[in-house]
Amino acid sequence: QVRMVESGGGSVQAGGSLRLSCSVSGSTYSRLYMGWFRQAPGKEREGVAVISPGGRSTLYADSVKGRFTISLDNAKNTVYLQMNSLKPEDSAMYYCAAGSPFLALNPAQFKSWGQGTQVTVSS
Repeated sequence: QVRMVESGGGSVQAGGSLRLSCSVSGSTYSRLYMGWFRQAPGKEREGVAVISPGGRSTLYADSVKGRFTISLDNAKNTVYLQMNSLKPEDSAMYYCAAGSPFLALNPAQFKSWGQGTQVTVSS
């Protein structure tokens, strides 16, 4: 069983940066597609970024391309989401997820989820 714990959320002004971390435990970590998702109040959960096992391939939502970067640190069993040039519309609860069988931004493809970390961007 894979367990994830997110951290790094907070409040920041527009144009600022945050780095989210997802600490992963479970014996299958190195073989999993990992992803970051977000959900704002009253909206559906949406995919933000996904990374393949080993970090060779990534996929980003159009709304974050060029601003967000997903990465892996296998030695620390941690997945990161570096968020730069943040906008108020990036405000949401951010979730780490694992278990998709392929590179996809569809939340339905992911089997395991963390509890989330809140990101608030003020204008």
